[in-house]
Amino acid sequence: MKAMKKLNEKEIIRIFRQKKNIAEDVELFHLGKELCAANIDTLVESTDIPAKSDLVDVARKSVVSSVSDFAAKGIIPKFCIISVTIPRTLSKNQITKMATGFRKACDEFDLEFLGGDTNEGKEIVIHVVLFGKAGKIVTRSGAKNGDVIITTGPFGYTSAALQILLKKKKSTRKFSNIAKTKFFHPIPRLKFGISCKNLLSSSIDSSDGLSSCLQELSTNSKKRFVIMKFPVKDDVRDFVSMNKLDLKDIILNGGEEFELVCTVPPKNLEKVKRNAKKLKIDLYEIGIVTRGKHVILENDTGQSRIIDGGWLHFQ
Repeated sequence: MKAMKKLNEKEIIRIFRQKKNIAEDVELFHLGKELCAANIDTLVESTDIPAKSDLVDVARKSVVSSVSDFAAKGIIPKFCIISVTIPRTLSKNQITKMATGFRKACDEFDLEFLGGDTNEGKEIVIHVVLFGKAGKIVTRSGAKNGDVIITTGPFGYTSAALQILLKKKKSTRKFSNIAKTKFFHPIPRLKFGISCKNLLSSSIDSSDGLSSCLQELSTNSKKRFVIMKFPVKDDVRDFVSMNKLDLKDIILNGGEEFELVCTVPPKNLEKVKRNAKKLKIDLYEIGIVTRGKHVILENDTGQSRIIDGGWLHFQ
């Protein structure tokens, strides 16, 4: 246990991988002449499920997490395998709710459910594995000087939802409903990722927070990311002000938004905007890519470095 306290999630992943190539959201492999893609994501009750969550939403969200990774690469997921660890205290009604959530998610994203495994444990643990056929993918390492940094939606709602749920922060009923809906029923940007994969230079999904996403893209592309505008709506600003919270922390260090954070060559930006408009997605242009390194916030007071403050297991 002492050794674990010295390692965070990313360091542990590096030990397991033992490879020099960049870790992507999905793994690619050849099956004969076919290039295929696979992804696995894990949801754990003690770290991922707030008390009194609806297990229909929990089950769906476990699938969304993997679908969002495919979205970031521009790959269509086709097949699904799910493994579930179930505590014996779970009732038949609760298990039925989980099954309903899995079934709804597979129908929603046109996935063929192949089966899976069940086991007994002390808490709910869900492993979702997706497979698809891969062609060209959008990597984390393709950002170029002059590219525009975008997100496929606003940030801050999931952070606000957890503040309301876990810390009983003040909120209007309308805002509380919006924030909780975005947290419990996120919409992965699969159609956007697929339609724009030939227009983006790099992409990642925001499961671990905006600051973490920006750092990953910046580091892997070996470029400086200059952020000049936060992707945030006024109701989030009002919530932050009402509760005297740190807006920067709420926007940058949340997680589970399942939006895409991408870089776009300027020549492709209008096409990307048109695709987003067709899909009724609000794009946010938040900065530019330049020579150098690190993620930098630039505003009227000058420049400051944005560090990776997103969710990290074992930290």
